[in-house]
Amino acid sequence: MTPSRPYLVRAIYEWLVDNNATPYILIDATHTYSRVPQQHVKDGKIVLNVAPHAVKDLLIGNEGLSFSARFGGVPTNVSAPMVAVLAIYARENGQGMFFDNHDEFDNQEPEQPVLQEVPTTQTATVSDTPKKRPTLTVVK
Repeated sequence: MTPSRPYLVRAIYEWLVDNNATPYILIDATHTYSRVPQQHVKDGKIVLNVAPHAVKDLLIGNEGLSFSARFGGVPTNVSAPMVAVLAIYARENGQGMFFDNHDEFDNQEPEQPVLQEVPTTQTATVSDTPKKRPTLTVVK
């Protein structure tokens, strides 16, 4: 049988979004094929907000997941094989599901997952000068 993890991740994601919760995914950043922003990794893991307003082009396939998001204002393509997905849960109350790191994937040969690449978009060059924060003024 095929692994159940991708189906459960998709179902819980949809359930969380339908209930106006913020879906977080816990990824094993040490996995060979995980492509995550390393500056946000703690103890070999990273928690990613995958709410529809936080990511672009989210794809949760049977082999893995991929999306594009901004980290510190820098657009980044993120991808991870399904075996590296350790949990999906709601930020608000922690409801969701945690997975054993090697449960149903132990009997499968390790191979590079085939993930759909997130299309890259042209972005403006980020300047080294900090941008001035917007301010409000009272107009009488």
